[in-house]
Amino acid sequence: MAKSDLIGGSLWEQYSKKVADRMNNPRHFGELTEEDARRMNGKLVIANEGAESCGDTVRLYWIVGNDDEVIKAAAFKSFGCGTAIASTDMMAEMCIGKTVDEATKITNLDVEHALRDTEDTAAVPPQKMHCSVMASEVIKRAAAIYRNVDIATLEEKDIVCECARVTLQTVEDAIRVNDLTTVEQITGYTKAGAFCKSCIRPGGHEKRKYYLVDILARVRAEMAHEKNPNLAQIDDFSTMSVVKKIRALEQVLDAQIRPVLARDGGGVELEDLHCDDEGACIVAVRYKGACKGCAGSVAGTLGFIQQTLQDKLSTSIEVKVA
Repeated sequence: MAKSDLIGGSLWEQYSKKVADRMNNPRHFGELTEEDARRMNGKLVIANEGAESCGDTVRLYWIVGNDDEVIKAAAFKSFGCGTAIASTDMMAEMCIGKTVDEATKITNLDVEHALRDTEDTAAVPPQKMHCSVMASEVIKRAAAIYRNVDIATLEEKDIVCECARVTLQTVEDAIRVNDLTTVEQITGYTKAGAFCKSCIRPGGHEKRKYYLVDILARVRAEMAHEKNPNLAQIDDFSTMSVVKKIRALEQVLDAQIRPVLARDGGGVELEDLHCDDEGACIVAVRYKGACKGCAGSVAGTLGFIQQTLQDKLSTSIEVKVA
């Protein structure tokens, strides 16, 4: 069968050879039984997981050693697309030889990375990343069944996207590993924000603890600082002259704030500075470009600017929009 018969056009090129191989030749597809478990001196664990967004489902089989809690064998069955099969097959393989606790640390990013042909090229198109999310989630369900505990005790508490069950750690990792610069890219890699969209920015139908615009701004700022750790930890801000304070503010804006906003077509200018005798300073800023009128600029972006200035200069700084 020709490649074009399987996936139209250039989309085929977005899948790694490892993914294509495991789509067609999964190593661990099948079932494990109680007889297998007795023969291997272990306990049989069976867990089911599904993705409501696409209808894919997977059943995971483990045989866990009675003496050491090591996963001696793993197998799966799947109703879903080829990417789901490839991801789950790789996930099952990664579980073998690990203890139950070690297996629960396997993330969807670990699965996707294991399927890459080269370190710097993603194994699947962004819209198919949710398949590896499902593969990692079924591990937690299997561990919960093995431990006889509620799966909630094993899940990440910091869920960013309820619709796709995407965690804060997953979003942060996706930004860092793939050098993401837009919310749209985050959605493509993780499915966060793809459905009800309440997690993208403030103003959706449901209030959220975390918003993608804020996470992106924070992580990009952290990445910028990691690339330039010698960015000055400036002397006591409260003792500076007004001119030096403005220079210090501009330095942080240039190094850690403006590059983040520019990636989404926005910008910010320092409009005014007023400091009282107690050292408290009000920094007035003016938004430019896409930041003007953006719902996130009132809360998320403003909070990001203020937190960055407070971290780098002084906790007495308050930022307002001019």
